Amino acid sequence: MEQRRCERRRERGCLLGCVVAVLLWSVASAQIRYSISEEVNEGTVVGNIAKDLGLDKNTLKDRKYRIVSSDPDPLFHVNQHDGILYVSRKIDREEVCAQSSTCLLNLKTVLENPLEVHYVGVEVLDINDHSPTFPEEEKRLEISESVLPGARFQLKPSRDSDSGHFSVQQYKLSPNDHFRLEVRDKGEDGKIPILVLQKSLDRETAGSNLLVLTALDGGKPPKSGNMNILVKVLDVNDNTPIFSKDVYSVTLSENAPVGTTVIQVNATDLDEGQNGDVFYSFGNSVSSKLFKLFDINPSTGEIIVKGLIDYEQKDKYEIEIEASDKGLAPLTTEKSVIIQIVDVNDNAPEIEVTSFSSSIPEDSRPGTTVALISVNDLDSGLNGKVICSISEDVPFTLTPSLQDKMYSLVTKSPLDREKQSHYELTIIAKDAGQPPLSSEKTISVVVADVNDNSPEFSLSPYTFYVTEANEPGASVFSVRASDRDENDNALISYHILREGTENKLASFLNINSENGDILALKSFDFETLKTFQFQVVATDSGTPSLSSNVTVNVFILDQNDNAPVILYPVSSNGSAEGVEEIPRNVNAGHLVTKVRAYDADIGYNGWLLFSLQEVTDHSLFALDRYTGQIRTLRSFTETDEAEHKLIILVKDNGNVSLSATATVLVKVVEPKEAFAASDVKSATRDEEGTDVTFYLMITLGSVSVLFIISIIVLIAMQCSKSTEYTSKYLQETNYDGTLCHSIQYRSGDKRYMLVGPRMSIGSTIVPGNHANTLVLPDRRRPSGEVRYI
Repeated sequence: MEQRRCERRRERGCLLGCVVAVLLWSVASAQIRYSISEEVNEGTVVGNIAKDLGLDKNTLKDRKYRIVSSDPDPLFHVNQHDGILYVSRKIDREEVCAQSSTCLLNLKTVLENPLEVHYVGVEVLDINDHSPTFPEEEKRLEISESVLPGARFQLKPSRDSDSGHFSVQQYKLSPNDHFRLEVRDKGEDGKIPILVLQKSLDRETAGSNLLVLTALDGGKPPKSGNMNILVKVLDVNDNTPIFSKDVYSVTLSENAPVGTTVIQVNATDLDEGQNGDVFYSFGNSVSSKLFKLFDINPSTGEIIVKGLIDYEQKDKYEIEIEASDKGLAPLTTEKSVIIQIVDVNDNAPEIEVTSFSSSIPEDSRPGTTVALISVNDLDSGLNGKVICSISEDVPFTLTPSLQDKMYSLVTKSPLDREKQSHYELTIIAKDAGQPPLSSEKTISVVVADVNDNSPEFSLSPYTFYVTEANEPGASVFSVRASDRDENDNALISYHILREGTENKLASFLNINSENGDILALKSFDFETLKTFQFQVVATDSGTPSLSSNVTVNVFILDQNDNAPVILYPVSSNGSAEGVEEIPRNVNAGHLVTKVRAYDADIGYNGWLLFSLQEVTDHSLFALDRYTGQIRTLRSFTETDEAEHKLIILVKDNGNVSLSATATVLVKVVEPKEAFAASDVKSATRDEEGTDVTFYLMITLGSVSVLFIISIIVLIAMQCSKSTEYTSKYLQETNYDGTLCHSIQYRSGDKRYMLVGPRMSIGSTIVPGNHANTLVLPDRRRPSGEVRYI
């Protein structure tokens, strides 16, 4: 015994000195793997994790490298200073992994800030640290001396907690004259020792025999365990029980209730008394699992159900039954009972999606495969025959595959993401058992977008109103389009259609390609341009891209941006000054002169009012605020001064009114001087007046015709447009019920446009200072042309 303990110490010393930590990178699991033998001392190095992970010592400490485990007494720990994995306590492989062929412990290690997880596998290698043991230290056998050679006595096998090669490998029997040893290999149940009588016993020679059965494992050196067998020789029980059938076979439905009788075996013994009294038991080779499922009545031989019978776990059982007599040296006969389990429909079908495309393009053709589905039923026969179907009315269907119990989920009709982008499909599998069992599985199918929708503008056409004199570069209006697709297919960019168009104004517009805001690169002038149109194209970002266009109508709104321009009086140097001579003997109401002016704006913005800003004598002169006529209020007297200065303010009616001033010097002369001066002026005016009167008549005729045309056009626009639109573009009437008009004329190399109230027939157009006059580029008319609008 002392020698055996010394051998065990030496073995452990060798194992502790030969601890090997091998780093293995597994491709399948992508983790560090070490191996270490069981029973090594506490503090044994398993491996350098920091080195294998490529981490330096500072990182380990700063980021608190540690093992995450819920075990209060873990098997391993890692040193945060050097990253080496150590054994925390002795490891008993049989305690950790029982008798598994491979004992792999997975450790979860973490680094903080940021969180990083690494898995480390440690395989615990088995060592031969357990000896074989028998269920009992001493076995008593009673054998009649009449037993013939060849009789067999099955013994209970030895068990070894070690696994694999270190488990029980062989048996040895101590040398004797009567028995030899046979070993029967039962696979998972191990090796069964059997004593075989090779020479008849003689009670008179030896009343008992002491045998030693030794079990050896596969270690080097092997470990062993002994069982003493005491064979007592009985006298004359020379008949063994005999079973009534050579083969016992029976069928049993699974899920049979506990207590159900499976079969009754029967054996008889020709001996009398105790030697012929038979009792039944399970054989020594019956596994512990069968003891949980079946039981046997020792008196009647009935085998009954003790636990739950499951066909899917095992469909056939073979049980060894022993029939023994009650003689002083009992004889035993063994017989196998075969129990065939009959399947019952107690398992619902199982659905498994083996291959699945969670997203499918909406332009997929009918018949496109979405998923491969396999079904399985652990039952057999009709109980295991499964039929699959889809419950909802969806554009998908199941088609059987060539392979048994395989189905393809395919599209059966066209898809449209814009109508429905997501489907929850419930697949039902039902078997053909009675009653049938079924199961369901729901899978989600997302319909992927395809660029099949063109952008759509919110309005078509667009109509915008822009006040003239807008700030160049500022956004004046915007267009918006939407696309029912998603992602890039719905990402819209805008541009102005410039190719193939004769609208030159489109070149002065710019559009934000992302949001559709349109910017004017120059200011609009109502007096030059009143309306125009262009087209905007919206294009999505799909492949290939789709686009649509819309027409944009732009109307320019007038604002008071033109000051009145004095036409008369105008001096030779261009200033608004003039001298009028009148006889001293004129009566009250005499027309001294008429101030003429125009405003390029229209409506109230171009409606002019005249007022006296300064006057030498308020009692002498009066000014008509609407016509600009200056008349005398009374006759001149001898005491009145000979020269009077009148400053006239001309102001328009805009919200922020603009104005201009004219200066008229009135000289009072004696009648003879006035008559002589009037003769000279009349000669000149007769020549000029004839031409001016002719042009004014043409102007008034043109204005009348255009006025009638304008009325017709405005009435048509009022009928076709909204009231708001009509109110913006009907010209304002002046105070005497007439409409404003405009005149275009040329002086030198410049063209001018005049817009203002209706001028009287006697009005005279005299080009004066051009500082307050709207100068227009002439693109259509030759120099010197005068056009009336």
